[in-house]
Amino acid sequence: MIELLLVLTLIAAAATAGLLAVFLLRAKAGEREAREELARGLATFSQTISAQMGSIAGVQNQQFETLRAAVEQRLDRIREDNSAKLEQISGRVNERLEEGFRKTNETFVNVMQRLATIDEAQKKIETLTGSVVTLQELLGDKRSRGAFGEVQLEALVRNVLPPAAFEMQYTLSTGVRADCVLRLPEPTGLVCVDSKFPLENYKLMLDPQAGEADRALAQKAFRADVRKHVDAIATKYIIENETSDGAVMFVPAEAVFAEIHAYHPEVVEYANAKRVWIVSPTTLMAVLNTARAVLKDVETRKQIHVIKEALGRLGQDFRRFDERMRKLADHIRQAHQDAEDVQVSSRKITQQFQKIESAELEALPRVVE
Repeated sequence: MIELLLVLTLIAAAATAGLLAVFLLRAKAGEREAREELARGLATFSQTISAQMGSIAGVQNQQFETLRAAVEQRLDRIREDNSAKLEQISGRVNERLEEGFRKTNETFVNVMQRLATIDEAQKKIETLTGSVVTLQELLGDKRSRGAFGEVQLEALVRNVLPPAAFEMQYTLSTGVRADCVLRLPEPTGLVCVDSKFPLENYKLMLDPQAGEADRALAQKAFRADVRKHVDAIATKYIIENETSDGAVMFVPAEAVFAEIHAYHPEVVEYANAKRVWIVSPTTLMAVLNTARAVLKDVETRKQIHVIKEALGRLGQDFRRFDERMRKLADHIRQAHQDAEDVQVSSRKITQQFQKIESAELEALPRVVE
């Protein structure tokens, strides 16, 4: 476009220079003719300029249309590209939103399930809390603690020993009733088991709100309680020629049993000297399992003569079986020999028949029976 304007400017400058030259050459011929000639030159120049300007305007319009078409085509492609990219972005956004909704829904479901589990656990905790409170109320009374220990003792014994090996609430010859007696083989005999639950001073001894002096007094009283229970068991449940020379003190709480053995060894030594064995639910299980093994061994020994008799009868039956087996073997061997003899006779008779069929009648041998 700029190059075209430069060309037109040069043409106009050349034309103007030519007209000036003509005007100067003809100035001497007369002013009137010069003016006319100048007017004609100017008209010709104006026509030329108008034609050139029209041509330039046509070229400009054509170039503008071409440029406009190219721009519109470019804009169409840009719009198509933008539309495709927007659709792709929209698809990805939808996928992300769907995935986000799905994960949110799963999280919500998991949260609801966990809330339901927590709610159920809370209900169980409330129930357990009520049970603990009830147990604490139960253990707060001395008579209730004794009944609790007796029930626990009976449950342990019934789960391990056969019914004939124990008896609950057994009355001795002195009129004293034991919580349980174990019927063990001689020389052990009857072993009395009594349940004791020294809890008051134990709780005070471990109370964090109590002072050092109060805890020391409670500890001393706790040792005295255990010794008192040991003395009572040794006096009541160890009877010469009726029970064994030892008895068992059952402590229903593992914590109390651990306290006695861990921090009061002198009490344990005192009980051993009185031949009273302090046990907890866990150690009582070990004692009962040992007693069951002893009872089983004794029953096995009682049945030894029965086993010997059964083995003797089985030996006699086996000897008869062996004798009959030998006879059967002799019969089988004899039958086999007889079968071989019959086969030999059959073979000889067959040979005679073959000779007869061949007309070999001379000097026929006699068939051997």
